[in-house]
Amino acid sequence: MADIHHPRRGSMGFSPRKRCKAETPHIKSWPEGRDQPKIQGFLGYKAGMTHAHVVDYRPTSTTSGREVIMPVSIVETPPIRIAAVRAYKKDIHGLHAFGEIWADKLDVELSQRLPLSKKDKKKNWDFTKDADEIRVIVYTQPKLVTGIPKKKPEIREFRIAGGSIEDQIKYAKEILGKEVKINDTLKEGDMIDTIAVTKGKGFQGRVKRWGLKLLSHKNSKHRRMVGTQGSWHPNWVQATVPNDGQMGYHQRTEYNKRILKIGENGEEITPSGGFPHYGVIRNSYIILHGSIPGPTKRLISIRDAVRYQRGVKVEKPEVTYISTTSKQGV
Repeated sequence: MADIHHPRRGSMGFSPRKRCKAETPHIKSWPEGRDQPKIQGFLGYKAGMTHAHVVDYRPTSTTSGREVIMPVSIVETPPIRIAAVRAYKKDIHGLHAFGEIWADKLDVELSQRLPLSKKDKKKNWDFTKDADEIRVIVYTQPKLVTGIPKKKPEIREFRIAGGSIEDQIKYAKEILGKEVKINDTLKEGDMIDTIAVTKGKGFQGRVKRWGLKLLSHKNSKHRRMVGTQGSWHPNWVQATVPNDGQMGYHQRTEYNKRILKIGENGEEITPSGGFPHYGVIRNSYIILHGSIPGPTKRLISIRDAVRYQRGVKVEKPEVTYISTTSKQGV
């Protein structure tokens, strides 16, 4: 007789599985910095997926050094703009912001997110001398992306790491109020983490949501219900009991994605007829190995990898072919 027991599918560490409060993903932790100061994150829009022929860069793979077909994700990455520089002080309770400086000229579209001051203020950077961490407030430019039906920018806060605090402050002064491109923060071969809100699936039953087995056909009235709602005591339904509810539209992180290519001309990778439900890429882009969370048009937060420990050298992968055949099913 087959074993009737099996582990629960899905980590309880993600419970309760509620809808995300915001579609713009937030980043809670950052890796250690490198020698030179730089922004440790970037923002882009998911365009879709295709396949590419790449020389396998993984040293422990059975096809290492040979040309293989890889599934790849395309993320359009128009330049982001630096709106402000914020300084943080660390105490026994953690990091606390104690000062910030805003750029003089900001895009008009940003006024749809927050009130903008029309007066030029004198910038006094003396307070940054006591800072333990420097971060920048950035915003996107969706007006440059034809595949995104919105003009209101998204606002995020990214950390500057690398070098000393003086070097970070000097770097922040240089980029304040200016555009930052994807080439300024990342390069081909880097390992990154992608953070996004997953595709929403609405209210789903316990069989689809948790992977429960169907009950016997002799069961009364229902087959897709849970076998038991728990013990007599405690006399309430505990959170560990798999029940129906919201499925999808949760923030998730995909760790250790390698950048296979960074390009400036999006037309060279746009398939015939454009990406389904997205269209043509007209800005810079990155190609990532594997899949990433979220549906098409979703905002993707990119961060330097925080868990990468394996010894793959950071070098430019050898991409020999990228498929541009039609994805329209014809």
